Amino acid sequence: MSETKPPPDPMEAWASITRNLGRAQAAFANFVERNSKGDGFTIPDSGVVGDTFAQAWLRLLANPQQLAEAQIDFLERQNRLWLMAGQRLAGEPAEPVARPGAGDKRFADEDWSKEAAFDVIKQAYLTTAEWVQKTMHNVDGLEPHTRQMLDFFTRLAVDAWAPSNFLLTNPKALRATVETGGRNLLDGLEHFVTDLERGHGALSISMTDYEAFELGSNVATTPGKVVFQNDLMQLIQYAPSTETVFRRPLLIVPPWINKFYILDLRAKNSFIKWCVDQGLTVFVISWINPDESLSHKTFDDYMLEGPLAALEAIRRATGEATVNIVGYCIGGTLTACTLAYMAAKRMRGVASATYLVALTDFAEAGEVKVFIDERQLGLLDDHMARRGFLEGRHMAGVFNLMRDNDLIWSFVVNNYLLGKEPFPFDLLYWNSDSTRMPVMMHSFYLRQMYLENRLIEPGGIALAGTPLDLRRIRTPTYMLSTVDDHIAPWKATYAATRHYSGPTRFVLGASGHIAGVINPPDSGKYSYWINPELPADPEAWLAGATPHPGSWWTDWLEWLKAHAGRRVAARQPGSGELPVIEDAPGSYVKLRLTE
Repeated sequence: MSETKPPPDPMEAWASITRNLGRAQAAFANFVERNSKGDGFTIPDSGVVGDTFAQAWLRLLANPQQLAEAQIDFLERQNRLWLMAGQRLAGEPAEPVARPGAGDKRFADEDWSKEAAFDVIKQAYLTTAEWVQKTMHNVDGLEPHTRQMLDFFTRLAVDAWAPSNFLLTNPKALRATVETGGRNLLDGLEHFVTDLERGHGALSISMTDYEAFELGSNVATTPGKVVFQNDLMQLIQYAPSTETVFRRPLLIVPPWINKFYILDLRAKNSFIKWCVDQGLTVFVISWINPDESLSHKTFDDYMLEGPLAALEAIRRATGEATVNIVGYCIGGTLTACTLAYMAAKRMRGVASATYLVALTDFAEAGEVKVFIDERQLGLLDDHMARRGFLEGRHMAGVFNLMRDNDLIWSFVVNNYLLGKEPFPFDLLYWNSDSTRMPVMMHSFYLRQMYLENRLIEPGGIALAGTPLDLRRIRTPTYMLSTVDDHIAPWKATYAATRHYSGPTRFVLGASGHIAGVINPPDSGKYSYWINPELPADPEAWLAGATPHPGSWWTDWLEWLKAHAGRRVAARQPGSGELPVIEDAPGSYVKLRLTE
């Protein structure tokens, strides 16, 4: 850590700067060379961002009254700000004109409030940022999607120019510079250049100590074996930890946008281990990290070679023809498609279905839809057609932008301004372990579901030649959504309660897309809400819901027991018809991208 090192002497500092500038120059040259061979594709596309702001400004300029009102509002805000600033700088008490939000960590350092100059800088930023966002949001005449894009891009812009992101206006960074004699800046430059090299000239911000984790050693450690594999997935069967188990196996279908071990990070927060310890025979699909050789794989293939292949493999491994199934995020979307397909084909094999933060109705699908329209999908399709897949860094970048202060700017400050090493954090290790998307599958998913929302239309989507109708799903259903989910907003996921025909239990957990799901009972965190009634309006559901402290896992287990069957002798991986291929977590999950 930079605080434990002595201040650098001038010769050391000069040598460090010279060395790192040379490394940076080489990284940029690599970036230019790589880009000259590519198509310059980025998410978001700079042309789309520019056109969005151009539309807003043209609309604003064409409405003199609205522009004048915005200018008057700005002057009034500035007048209040400078009156406050005069009082603060004169040493007088003054009522703040702007305060950070309750969860805003950027201004947590006490000097932001204690020192008058930094307090004024902070409030000037907050006042101006609020005005910019309000003005852009209120521009008349924009299409709803354009307004959503404008709000999103405006937020990114105002977050980027926060004073906490710059050395001269960040009191904590200035204090570190004085205390370490500038070593924090030398270390920060070293980290910056290392991240440039890691991204081949494009800045790839380190979020954790990547050397601190090893799959199968300190993450993804639940004992098990790979007992089946095909082009798209490996099927892991976990070793029992109890003498008897429920007869009916549990199949978990994770998202392929990320890797499955979000459900098996550490023993203390592993959903997989907890399920095993409750006496469940757990199988998990571990998706391949595809390259151009799998570009032809379609959404149909992900169903046929994913859940359907897993069901047959589980039957051979255990002798059980029926399972309980859990689908997480897009894995839940695929699960719904699979059950609709099975219903249409009159296939049996699933006793109950659990959906974790999974969308089937994409009408109000949150901030991801900022990137979903004909123009942007056209750019994406062209790029994927040339590569055969979408690089994992693009999807990771989209999700990071949705929480830019937490997942981008906090690390800019920590790594580059403070010169600190990122903290070893299993969740952020997993978050950085991104995966590619095959062109045929991803294009279908984004267009047919996100853009056109055809999954909720009876027969609107056909997989393997079979039209799907969610209304034909009569499987008992448990739905878990989370109140702060920015990827699968809970009101959007709730819409599925209007489509499934079987008995449905909807549960709303606290926190977000990951923390609200990975919430073991022993953590003592969060809570969840239950309402056995399912009114059409999600707000009506919430108004009648009862809060419960702790984890939804225990509620789910009690629900699942009714579908789990009697207790039988525990099954060991490899004891059935399927021989062991390799130890869990398997080889598919261990491929990390180096794009």
